[in-house]
Amino acid sequence: MNPGRCQVEALRGDVVESTHRVHVAVVHAEQGLIASAGNPAHASFVRSSIKMFQVLPFVESGGVERFQLTGEELALCTASHGGEPFHVAAARSILSKAQVAESALACGPHLPLHEPTAHAMLRAGEQPARVHNNCSGKHSGMLAHCMQQRWTTDGYFRAAHPMQQRVVSTLARWMRADEDDIEHAVDGCGLPTFALPIDAVALGCAKFAAASADGDNAPAAIFNAMVCHPEFVAGTDRLDTDLMRETGRRLFVKVGAEGFYTAAVPAMRIGVALKVEDGNKRAAEPALLSVLRRIDAIDSTEFDRLSKYSNPELLNTRQEVVGRVRTTISW
Repeated sequence: MNPGRCQVEALRGDVVESTHRVHVAVVHAEQGLIASAGNPAHASFVRSSIKMFQVLPFVESGGVERFQLTGEELALCTASHGGEPFHVAAARSILSKAQVAESALACGPHLPLHEPTAHAMLRAGEQPARVHNNCSGKHSGMLAHCMQQRWTTDGYFRAAHPMQQRVVSTLARWMRADEDDIEHAVDGCGLPTFALPIDAVALGCAKFAAASADGDNAPAAIFNAMVCHPEFVAGTDRLDTDLMRETGRRLFVKVGAEGFYTAAVPAMRIGVALKVEDGNKRAAEPALLSVLRRIDAIDSTEFDRLSKYSNPELLNTRQEVVGRVRTTISW
């Protein structure tokens, strides 16, 4: 297969001002790589785009039932959330059910990503806590898993801890990688993040999609939590939430930092992974939607309804439209 090309261009007026190259892999669970752009074997840190695999060991071992987590709380374990009040409440609920103190969270505090919530906190003189971190749901789930397995919660975020070793073995199993070959570094929230080829990540997502379609309990539970409660995966005015709502529980998508994105479509048994080479978020959202449209995972009406993400306009400080972003794909 000859890899195609995917690029996102920012136009000011009618002149291309910037171009972002995108590496894409589309994989079918049984057929393998069925479409690609750029270098599908390009290795990159997956960041938050694989949180469904990081919570998978917890779900497989019965943690949801043990602590009676709701669908919303399970969705939050996969989230890069906006720190809205309902996100914070869900994270605190997970910790309470697992009988873990909020101070055990290893992620650092930051203001909510949801700007109205952040502004409200600033007006009230309220300082952000660790639970406002966009990854606090993932951390809360990991702490609950430690309690379930009777592992110490001290250092749960370190690569050598059994919690993180379980994550590595899970990634290796789903993405057909050798554990010793998976390079890791430290993510923004303090947990390990992993460098993997894009086509391996897409394969993992395809297998996850197929397992969900086939009724495999743990993947299906995670998929259903994400698509039934997408506001807990991201939040208000976020692509992940709006796309999963628009498509009626047909697929999940998950953003990662530095221009990484994943998607899974159970009915098609397909997984998608993409990486904007220069890490620009501006390019990641339109690229993802264009890829999903190209493979018929979303239809033209859904694509158009998400135009603020698929074909965003560029505004100046006077709120005048001065340009636009467009995506071109060939394969």
